[in-house]
Amino acid sequence: MPRISLTLVPAVLVAAALAGCSSTKDDPTAKWTPDRIYTEARDESSSGAYDKAVPLFEKLEGRAAGTPLAQQAQLEKAYAQYKGGEKVQALATLDRFMKLHPASPAMDYALYLKGLVNFNDNLGMFGWLTRQDLSERDQKAAKDSYEAFRELVTRFPESKYAEDSRQRMQYIVNSLAQYEVHVAKYYYGRGAYVAAIARAQAAVKDYQNVPAVRDAMVVLIKSYDALGMTQLRDDAQRVMEKTYGANSEVKFSADQKKSWWKLW
Repeated sequence: MPRISLTLVPAVLVAAALAGCSSTKDDPTAKWTPDRIYTEARDESSSGAYDKAVPLFEKLEGRAAGTPLAQQAQLEKAYAQYKGGEKVQALATLDRFMKLHPASPAMDYALYLKGLVNFNDNLGMFGWLTRQDLSERDQKAAKDSYEAFRELVTRFPESKYAEDSRQRMQYIVNSLAQYEVHVAKYYYGRGAYVAAIARAQAAVKDYQNVPAVRDAMVVLIKSYDALGMTQLRDDAQRVMEKTYGANSEVKFSADQKKSWWKLW
């Protein structure tokens, strides 16, 4: 086994020390106060430079560890990650914040931001109805978003974020119900009546008091009729008439210029 010359050790130590000095010198924030780091990070975030804001917030977390400023840095880092398109990282940051600071006065905002990160405001835009199906990932994200908003309004009903969260919850429910009906219509249009019935029944069972349920009932009536299941068809017809009026027509709703899902 070769022996290391002791005369080389001081030189190695000197090189390591110089490298450390160089590293410190290359860090422009090395002598900054936590307040200055925060100000710079906020400025970068406000200007849309989220890729620059995130590492500054991370430095602030370390420099101000154990203080309210460190908690603020975590939340603002999550927001910058979200706005910068790093949704997975933003969710990880928020989950870490909620685990470390369960009693934080900013918990309502953390839940609201978590809901926003998962919220897809194109769920109801219906472009995907003709071009592509809503992926399983999008459905999961929508449901995760709903759960975050639900927890917020349950735990913090007086929060300034509560009302917007309630509206977004309704939007998500409407969108998911419409997706189920879209799939049911797809199967019905291709003669897959059993599959159409299954999806329409799921929409009726899982989503109540939303406009899409009416079309789900229409799918049920038409599919039962196509299969010759007259008793079930008539039962569904009676439910529809009781819910939507005695003169309810068994046809799908016409598109409207102002969609029911539009919130803003």
